[in-house]
Amino acid sequence: MLLAVVLAVAQLLAAGVAHELADHAAEAGAIAVLQHADPAKAAREAVPGWSRGRVHVQVQDRRVRVRLRPRSFLPKLAELLEATGDAHAGPRP
Repeated sequence: MLLAVVLAVAQLLAAGVAHELADHAAEAGAIAVLQHADPAKAAREAVPGWSRGRVHVQVQDRRVRVRLRPRSFLPKLAELLEATGDAHAGPRP
């Protein structure tokens, strides 16, 4: 029983980290838009190496959306706990 509780807490912490990383990556992508750089590349480079295979970046005009699946012992659980970060570079100058 204790092992199940520890695994559940670890999974919730991983989901929280994924949420923070997704937000950070989306903001990095929006900053890249303002700097006339590649927002998708900037968003991918903003996440640690272990999560790069779990990240999906979508860029629409000046908006960057990042989806990130946390590490998980169960793949279906990772799908349910997928985190999303959104950032917008603001109106066009």
